[in-house]
Amino acid sequence: MKKIISLVITLTIMITTGMSAFAVTSQDALNFFNNYVKAANTYSNTLTTMYAPDAKIIRQVVKPDGGLANAYTNTSTYITQMKIGQATAKMRGYTNSYSNIKVTQVGKDTFKISSLRQPKGETYKLKAYMIVKPVNGKLQIVEELMQTKEQIFLRYAK
Repeated sequence: MKKIISLVITLTIMITTGMSAFAVTSQDALNFFNNYVKAANTYSNTLTTMYAPDAKIIRQVVKPDGGLANAYTNTSTYITQMKIGQATAKMRGYTNSYSNIKVTQVGKDTFKISSLRQPKGETYKLKAYMIVKPVNGKLQIVEELMQTKEQIFLRYAK
């Protein structure tokens, strides 16, 4: 009887330990976000691999009068635009800093990371969030919203 109880306890510990190895934690999500910021600010090609193939990408345009308009795009279009923009950003030394970073669990292995984004050389901060979850065995962005003051995005707004 002692052997059976010992075996059950051992199996329970092994299963619990094994399951937790596959669970995503808020620390994993925060580490992902920090890697995202580093990749973005160094113009790394790995940035494009951080998005799920069917991610929802939203650019929220802050109009001069304070109004908001949302411009939506898909992952492939966004990545194409990102690659074009990276060359100009790199030449200008454009980077973003992030503050008020909050990680909130919104589902099983799914986290929302909210922050305020400050473009280099600006005094204002803009709202941003991303939702990350495992896709094909690795954390990826499945939804992202970033506010921008770039009015050119209004042509894509709905």
